[in-house]
Amino acid sequence: MSERNIRITQASGQAVEDQRVEVVERKGIGHPDSICDGLAEAVSQALAQAYLDRVGKVLHYNTDETQLVAGTSAPAFGGGEVIEPIYLLLVGRATKEYQGQRIPTDTIALEAAREYLDETFPHLDVGSDVIVDVRLGEGSGDLQEVFGEDGAVPMANDTSYGVGHAPLTETEQIVLNTERRINGDYTDEHPEIGQDIKVMGKREGDAIDVTVAAATVDAHVNDIHEYRDAVEGVREYVADLATEYTDRDVRVQVNTADDYEEGSIYLTTTGTSAEQGDDGSVGRGNRANGLITPNRPMSMEATSGKNPVNHIGKIYNLLSTEIAKSVVSEVDGIRQLQVRLLSQIGSPIDDPHVADATIVTEGGLAITDVEDEVEAIIDDELEDITGVTERVIEGDLSTF
Repeated sequence: MSERNIRITQASGQAVEDQRVEVVERKGIGHPDSICDGLAEAVSQALAQAYLDRVGKVLHYNTDETQLVAGTSAPAFGGGEVIEPIYLLLVGRATKEYQGQRIPTDTIALEAAREYLDETFPHLDVGSDVIVDVRLGEGSGDLQEVFGEDGAVPMANDTSYGVGHAPLTETEQIVLNTERRINGDYTDEHPEIGQDIKVMGKREGDAIDVTVAAATVDAHVNDIHEYRDAVEGVREYVADLATEYTDRDVRVQVNTADDYEEGSIYLTTTGTSAEQGDDGSVGRGNRANGLITPNRPMSMEATSGKNPVNHIGKIYNLLSTEIAKSVVSEVDGIRQLQVRLLSQIGSPIDDPHVADATIVTEGGLAITDVEDEVEAIIDDELEDITGVTERVIEGDLSTF
């Protein structure tokens, strides 16, 4: 029996997979909100690694307030241009001096941001299409202290919570993998498709509708016929992909706002809507598991950019998701699991105020048949909570 406050209960109501209507969304890596998430996390990892290299431990910082102000562009078949650049502001707090040693946090942040943009957006010229600015203030002294002594389990920086669930429903799997795979092998072979891919899934009963907004890149689209071929290519790809995750009927629609008669189409110069009117902020998009899931409990914390040592908004959202995955993979008979972890500021992060798991079991299986196994796994995952910190710094855990 664990000494931690772990609670296992039967979920009330239906599993999400059985509910009449389900809605799932994913904002792709090129969506303005996701650009901010990606930059915030890239800067976070760079600062953490720099602190480890220079002083042997991660010092206090947070970079979860990155903002994007959209630019202005003039896309055109065969290649347009950016008229006013996108403006990115890296905002947060960082420890700039430690035991007499000054640490160039702003320079580290700028280099990490530019490297992320170069690697992620092949159609975006970081030298002319975007301005990257940085404003990192000093961290609060009282919050720096809750990092704790070397070797000790860190103390929670806040009274907050994280949530996670498993397994993903069929609709969730389709939505998540549609964007990830378009922004993978598909764009490698089809440069006419940009990185700004937004996917909305709606299931009513056994009918699934997938709506995709896919930015096209004007330099690789010569006329309206090539544009229509590009859109149809995405539609066929997603329709085929969906059959890997469900036997339900799936209808796929792409760029539904297009009006060919009026000449209004989703054509961009850089592959992202950030070039023309769409602003962005950290935490307004995907949750820590990469999805926006209104059928389930969600935390409104911005996971990306927060320090991975003691910031509950990051650690508990990631850990609760990892716990849910572990339990479902290791314990038979669980149809749905949702995990909530609540911290109390100043308390060790491995000893939450409560760790609450609600379960929908397969028919005929009682909670008492699985609760000991579930509790043991939750206890083990909490015992190894500092492993989450290491995996985040190494980039092994995605935050959006």
